[in-house]
Amino acid sequence: MAHDDQVLEVRRTAFGETALRGLAPVDLSPGQIRLRIDSFAVTANNVSYAGAGDMLGYWDFFPADDPTTWGRVPAMGWAEIVETTNPDLPVGSRFYGWFPMASSVVFTATATEDGFRDDGDHRAAHAPIYRAYEATDRDPFYPGAPDDAPEGEDRHAVLRVLFLTGFLADEFFADNGGADGPAYFGAEQVIVLSASSKTAIGFAQRAAKRDGLRVVGLTSAGNADFVRSLGYYDAVVTYDEIDTVEQIDSVVIDMAGNPNVIAAVHAHLGDHLRYSMMVGRSHHDAVASGAAALAGPAPQFFFAPVDVERRIGIWGRQEYQRRTAEALTEFIEGSRSWMRIERRTGPDGVVSAWADIYAGNVPPAVGIVASYRDT
Repeated sequence: MAHDDQVLEVRRTAFGETALRGLAPVDLSPGQIRLRIDSFAVTANNVSYAGAGDMLGYWDFFPADDPTTWGRVPAMGWAEIVETTNPDLPVGSRFYGWFPMASSVVFTATATEDGFRDDGDHRAAHAPIYRAYEATDRDPFYPGAPDDAPEGEDRHAVLRVLFLTGFLADEFFADNGGADGPAYFGAEQVIVLSASSKTAIGFAQRAAKRDGLRVVGLTSAGNADFVRSLGYYDAVVTYDEIDTVEQIDSVVIDMAGNPNVIAAVHAHLGDHLRYSMMVGRSHHDAVASGAAALAGPAPQFFFAPVDVERRIGIWGRQEYQRRTAEALTEFIEGSRSWMRIERRTGPDGVVSAWADIYAGNVPPAVGIVASYRDT
């Protein structure tokens, strides 16, 4: 390991405060691998991981040396084995998966059909999807050679997990019919909060394919024109216009986590609200202005990693991979019309990537990919 290997840590009680830590050299034990982390995406989703770090165990993925004060936020990216004591996982093998925001990482690994599994003791309690790493030569989603898919790895790092969350949420709604309709709890429309977020865009792209369903995006005034330009929403409403949303049977999917917005939507729709789904918290700094109980059904948390297993149980693994790979390819190719990749390189680039995402300074039409390497 190079002596200048580093990792970004955030203060667990104040996510805007960060520190770069040097990684001490570590000799590999039998069965371990060391990977050079080439790049990783930094999105509002990573801030949500920090916010749910205690509840969902994200801080345990890559424990900090001082875990009571500092945490290492997991990020999706690409890495290559540079040292190995595992005969089934040779040097040069390349993988997609969860990594710390670091320049390298060591795993206690077990080879699998698709790549490897992190079998470190601290990972045993986590969902299988969080411990799985896909080898590029066996990954059904891999974007292919750069000439065929320019920026393919970068776009996958930014969008793959976010889109699959939206895809699975749409399929969840489609599975749940109501007395007055075949899906979406019988609703005539779905209200999408934080409609400019990349998870919301992925969801809206799928929901827009549903016959007879009206897709309404709620967003800030500053992002309204961008959201309209996507073509996935039948209507776009700003947060100060919630009272103009049509009062018909509806479901809500909340990517924002802003208690005041969701309260206003619940109050406006009242008995017309059939289901309320909570996915993320892009508005991480929002504070409730009151303590009144929400009108209508209580929001239900949607945890995509668990739903992956449910979906595989319904479709079978091969069919799940076929459908998701086809849908993801369509979405990522479509993203070339509305999202540009911005790379942040070197340690300062990694720090600035987190700072700007946390502060909300990155436009929705930009995807941030960070790397400790300067190339």
